[in-house]
Amino acid sequence: MQNCRFLLLCSLSVITVACSEPKGPPPTTVGFGVNPSLPAPQTSTIPTVNIAPAVGWKGAKPIVAHGLAVNAFAKGLEHPRWLYVLPNGDVLVAETNAPPKPEDSTSLKGIAMKMVMKRAGAAVPSANRISLLRDANGDGVAETKTDFLTHLNSPFGMALIGNTLYVANTDAIVSFPYQTGVTQITAKATKLADLPAGPINHHWTKNIIASLDGSKLYATVGSNSNIAENGLENEVNRAAILEVDVKTVTSRLFASGLRNPNGLAWEPQTGALWTTVNERDELGDNLVPDYLTAVKDGDFYGWPYSYFGKNIDERVKPQNPALVAKAITPDYALGAHTASLGLAFYQGQLLPTQYRGGAFIGQHGSWNRSPRSGYKVIYVPFVNGQPNGLPQDILSGFVNEVGEALGRPVGVVEDKRGAILVADDVGNVIWRVSSAQ
Repeated sequence: MQNCRFLLLCSLSVITVACSEPKGPPPTTVGFGVNPSLPAPQTSTIPTVNIAPAVGWKGAKPIVAHGLAVNAFAKGLEHPRWLYVLPNGDVLVAETNAPPKPEDSTSLKGIAMKMVMKRAGAAVPSANRISLLRDANGDGVAETKTDFLTHLNSPFGMALIGNTLYVANTDAIVSFPYQTGVTQITAKATKLADLPAGPINHHWTKNIIASLDGSKLYATVGSNSNIAENGLENEVNRAAILEVDVKTVTSRLFASGLRNPNGLAWEPQTGALWTTVNERDELGDNLVPDYLTAVKDGDFYGWPYSYFGKNIDERVKPQNPALVAKAITPDYALGAHTASLGLAFYQGQLLPTQYRGGAFIGQHGSWNRSPRSGYKVIYVPFVNGQPNGLPQDILSGFVNEVGEALGRPVGVVEDKRGAILVADDVGNVIWRVSSAQ
C-alpha cells in the first residue's frame, strides 16, 4: 500500500511539473534585487518536483561571462562542497555530504524527496575529508592533491586563526594545529564547541568564519525543518548564526530567523558580516526568494512565522506577532529556490575592474521549481558597501538542453592570485574563473 501511495505521489509531482513547465521565467524584478516583487503565496497538497538528473560534464565546461575565462583547477574529487584558501595559496576543499539522519523526513513525502535527491547526485556517501590542492607553478591548475584531514564528520566550513585551523563538522567545531606548507595534519581534533545536530539534522551544513580580530567564530546553523513542522523544541539555536568565543569557549545566539544560512563573508568597505540564506519551500514557484543580507547582533529575520520581512506565512500555527514585528527585511533577494550557498566579496586585481567590491554567489539550483532556477554563479554589484543593481551571470550552462545537471556550484572563494574558485559537487570539479586577457 505504501509503495502505491509513493508512486501516486511521484506521478502527481510529475504532473505538477508538466502543467507548470510552459510558464517561462518571471520578470527579472520578481524575487531579485533590493526591492523585489513578491507574488501571492500558492500552496498545494503535492509539491512541484523538477529535479535535474546528475550526469557530469563529460569533457564539457561551464559558460563564462564575457571578458572572463574558466578552466578546471582540480578534477576527480568526491562531492566537493566548500573551499578555503590558506595564506600560502594552498586551497582546502571539503569533500563531504550529509551524515545519517534517521529521523529526518520519515514521512511519505520525505521518502519521495530522498529519492529525488538521489537523482540529483545529492545522496552519495560523505568522504568526510578535507583535501589540500596545491598549484605550485601558478598556472591555474593544481598539480597535487593530498588528504589533509580525514575521518571527519560531514565537514563544511573552515577558518584559520594564527596557527590553529578550525573545522565545522556537522555536530561540532573542532580545531587542529597548523604549520604553513604542511600537506597533511595527523593530530587529533580538539573540540571547541558543540553545534546543533541530532537524528533529524535537516540542514546539516555548518559554515564558520573568524572575526576580523580572530577572537570569535561565527557559525551558520540551518533549521531542522521547512517551517518548524518538527516542533520548535527541535529548533533550539537553529535557523541562526551562532557566535563562539575562542578563548572562553562559550557560544551564544547572534542572529536568528534565518531559515538556512550558508555563505559568510566580511564586506570589505564597511566590515559588516553578510550571509546567504535559503528560504522556505512550497509557497509557489516564485516564493520565497533566497537572499543576501548583512547581519548584526540580535537581528531576527522572520523564520518560521514570516518571510522577507513581515510577510506572514499562514501555514505556521500558532503565530508570534511580537517576533514578526521585529522581523528585518533582507538587503537583497536572490530568486526563489535558487539554493544560494557560496559567498565571496571580490578584493583582487586579476578580474576586470567592474567586479571589485561586489559579491560572487554560488547558486546550487532548484529541485522544486518550474522552470528551474539557479544552477549558476552570479555576481551582485556593490556601491558604498551595499548591493546595487540586478545580478549578473558569471558561470552558467550547468544544465544541458535536455534538463540534465552537468554540475552544481556550491562554495566560491577568491584564490591568492585573484581568480574565483567554484566547488562543483555534481561535476566533482573545482572551476577557476580568471580574466580572458
